[in-house]
Amino acid sequence: MRLLSCVLFLSTVGIVAAADEFKLESGYKLLFNGKNLDGWQTKAAKDGKPESLEGKTEAYEGRFKVKDGELTFDPKVKGDKYIETVAPVGGDFTVRFDFKPDDKCNNDLLFLVTKFDIKVGAKDAIKGVKVDEWNKMEITVKAGAVEYKVNGEVAGTAKTKGDKGPFTIRAEFGGIIIKNMRITDGK
Repeated sequence: MRLLSCVLFLSTVGIVAAADEFKLESGYKLLFNGKNLDGWQTKAAKDGKPESLEGKTEAYEGRFKVKDGELTFDPKVKGDKYIETVAPVGGDFTVRFDFKPDDKCNNDLLFLVTKFDIKVGAKDAIKGVKVDEWNKMEITVKAGAVEYKVNGEVAGTAKTKGDKGPFTIRAEFGGIIIKNMRITDGK
């Protein structure tokens, strides 16, 4: 009986672990590789150039950190900081990722002259976001229109104002963890 209980327990653990395993969908490529910040750079200051983040696992003295396949915005490291993709995004595309916000999260996604606040714990917070739990974000850009979905529900829409530009992440306030960030090729 004890052996049967152990076998059942280990089988259940294996199924749960397999269910959490990420598989890249057909037509998508990783925007964040989960190992380092290859393909990303700091946003250029008005008086300077961006700093390449190739091969690095953190930026802005730990404000952004890569560990165990996740990109963490550490709220203990102060400062309104931005990282952006080296390669521009444009055309019709979809970005998907998983995110886990803390109760003070107010961080932004910026691209094609649009801005989306990932905000919780405020009057104008995104509805349906689970604090300290994994949530799903899907951003679809088609014919100049943007639709933001959180956990399968439309959380906002916008019109793009540019043709090409970097995909930018802003660490403003609070903490958030991002993983499995991927994008389709713009067409």
